[in-house]
Amino acid sequence: MADRLSGKVAIVTGASKGIGKAIAKLFAEEGAKVLAAFHNDEEGAHKTLEEIRAAGGVASLVQANVSRAADTGKMAEEAVRLYGKIDILCSNAGIFPYVKIQDMTAEDWDHVQAVNLKGTFLTTKACLPYMQKWGYGRIVVISSITGTRVGIPGLAHYGASKGGMMGFVRTACLEFAEHNITINAVLPGEVLTEGIKDALDEAAIREIEEAIPLMRMADPVDVAYAALFLASDESKYITGQSIIVDGGLTVPELPLQVARLLE
Repeated sequence: MADRLSGKVAIVTGASKGIGKAIAKLFAEEGAKVLAAFHNDEEGAHKTLEEIRAAGGVASLVQANVSRAADTGKMAEEAVRLYGKIDILCSNAGIFPYVKIQDMTAEDWDHVQAVNLKGTFLTTKACLPYMQKWGYGRIVVISSITGTRVGIPGLAHYGASKGGMMGFVRTACLEFAEHNITINAVLPGEVLTEGIKDALDEAAIREIEEAIPLMRMADPVDVAYAALFLASDESKYITGQSIIVDGGLTVPELPLQVARLLE
């Protein structure tokens, strides 16, 4: 076990699977005491907890709907009750249901904003008083290249929420700086999560990978390492910024250029 987060207490939302699970496990491996938050996937959350503890890490679970202030408040209180403080918040919980604008209802739109964007605001706000009290904090927001750099048909509500996160990060960094609290974002590209593996066959995954200069989708831990850097004291002079983790996907002017160069 390494010690880049030794002595720190970290909350990770959406920790049942995918990116959130990878972040929770890596933070624990690096010495943090982790409160892994989940909403509906209790089975997945317990698997995350078991894997962390089996590797010698310290972790606990809390159930929280990040779109509800009462839940995020209890989440922060639970971290302090269990571990005495909050040093790190990784706001990762998010949803991405596909629906085109012409078919999208106001309820569809509001639900995605409530979880992704409002959830980031509420989790940050819940942890902020504790970080201010101790004069220390690292907040890492998991945004996306979708909405901040590119768009995908069927994900207008998702893209808007992820773009909104960056507006929040830039303003929050100015308000939090005097308290020695940094806030930054990670912008993943295509990540090979459990959901993607279930939704796409090998041919579809390969087609996506051929558009990526590094010729593979990200493993969730690739995103977790970027989050680790921003959560550690190695990034203590970085705030209001973002790190793109996409294997070079957003770099080519035309995606076909990548495939042609590799022929």
